[in-house]
Amino acid sequence: MILSELQQFLAQHKKASLADLVLHFRIEADALRGMLNRLIRKGRVRKMEDGKKCGGCHSCAPEAIEFYEWVNSEIG
Repeated sequence: MILSELQQFLAQHKKASLADLVLHFRIEADALRGMLNRLIRKGRVRKMEDGKKCGGCHSCAPEAIEFYEWVNSEIG
C-alpha cells in the first residue's frame, strides 16, 4: 500500500478507526501510524481526541478507539 491509497480512503470515508484501517489495508497498526503521522504533518489528516473506553471489561484494543479524520478537501 502506498500513502496515496490511505489518503484516498480517508478522503472518501471522512474518518476511520485505526482498527478499520488495519483490516482494510492488511497492514500492521504501527506501520499505518507512521503513514498517518506523515499525513498529519502535511495537514491532511488529524488524529481525533482519544476515544473513551466504556469502563467495563477493558478488552477493547487501542486501535478500536483510535480515530483519524480527513481535514483537507484536496488530494495531491
